[in-house]
Amino acid sequence: MSTGSMKVLEFLVEGGSASPGPPIGPALGPLGLNVPAVVKAINEATEKFKGMRVPVKIYVDVKTKSYTIEVGIPTTAALLLREAGLEKGSGESGRKFIGDISFDKVLKVASIVRVKSRAKTFRNIVKEVLGVCVSMGLKIDGKHPKEVIRDLDRGLYDDAIARVEREFTSS
Repeated sequence: MSTGSMKVLEFLVEGGSASPGPPIGPALGPLGLNVPAVVKAINEATEKFKGMRVPVKIYVDVKTKSYTIEVGIPTTAALLLREAGLEKGSGESGRKFIGDISFDKVLKVASIVRVKSRAKTFRNIVKEVLGVCVSMGLKIDGKHPKEVIRDLDRGLYDDAIARVEREFTSS
C-alpha cells in the first residue's frame, strides 16, 4: 500500500532477530534505504518480544528516505505461551491442560493486548484472555479458566484488576 511519496511495508518478524535477508532487504533495498540500519532499528524496537513473531509496519517517505517503524503486538496466544514457558497449546482445547499460569500473568497479557482489544472494560479484556486460556489448555493458579471467569464475575479478582487499572492510568 502506498500513497504519494509514502510507502507502507508490512512484515512479520521474530522479535529482536530480524535480518537484512528476505523479505525485509529485498523490499527496502530498491527504496534506497540503509537496510542494515533499518533492521537494527526493527530489532531494537522488537527486543521485548524476543522469540515471538511480531507484526511490524515500516512507513517510508521515498522522497526523503526517512522512515518510521510501528511495532504491533503478538497474538494473545503467543503472549500466553511465553508466560507459561511453552512452545504450543493443547491439541484438545478445554479438555487437556498443558500448563498453568498465575492470574497476575493473565493480567500482564491483558495489559499488553488492551491496545488492540475492542472490549469496553479491562475486566472484559481479562475475560478474553481467559477464553484464549481455555482453547490453549492453560489453567490459572490450578483452576479451569471457566472457573476463574465465574470467580471474576463474583468479584473475587476485583482488587487485582483495580490494581492493574491504577498502574495503567498512572503511566
